[in-house]
Amino acid sequence: MLAGDHGIPVMAGGAERHERIRALLALARERGVPAVFVQEVHKPSLIDFGRELDGVEGVHCLEGDPATELAEGLEPRAEEYLIRKRRYSAFFATELDLVLSSYGAQTLILVGALTDVCVHYTFVDAHQHDYRCLLVTDCVGGSSAQAHDAALRAMAYLQRDCLVCSAEVRAMLDAARASTECTATPSSAITAEVTA
Repeated sequence: MLAGDHGIPVMAGGAERHERIRALLALARERGVPAVFVQEVHKPSLIDFGRELDGVEGVHCLEGDPATELAEGLEPRAEEYLIRKRRYSAFFATELDLVLSSYGAQTLILVGALTDVCVHYTFVDAHQHDYRCLLVTDCVGGSSAQAHDAALRAMAYLQRDCLVCSAEVRAMLDAARASTECTATPSSAITAEVTA
């Protein structure tokens, strides 16, 4: 576990995860699967933290802080959405559900950090909004290996077959491209929450 500059403990291996996410994002874009980026941000006054500081996390994701920026090479294009959120779930008090509905998305491919916090809360809310979720296990990292593993088990409890690796997602995207059923509106969206 590494204590990041952003006030949150993080598992090692972030650079490798980011590289796998970049490759998956590039393939999704090539296959016409919409990418939606999520970024947690807070005012430097701390007014919008709510109860987030009650736990282990220190002050994090402040507007204007370089550590809050999306990781290099994982920024949205002009036509893609960047959802800024003030809470752990990307669905809470954001336009994410509207954006996903506009795309006709039924399946979410989730990547990013932290597995046991933001990714888990977003997964649970996606599940409650009736989305099928695919959590790319080699493209997520938690606050610790133990918390990461526990979150994976909790998500698999909600949706069996939700845990996939990036190679499986690449194969799915390739199969979808070959299928004539996927020539219209894509039914999946990749949702990335990756800070520096």
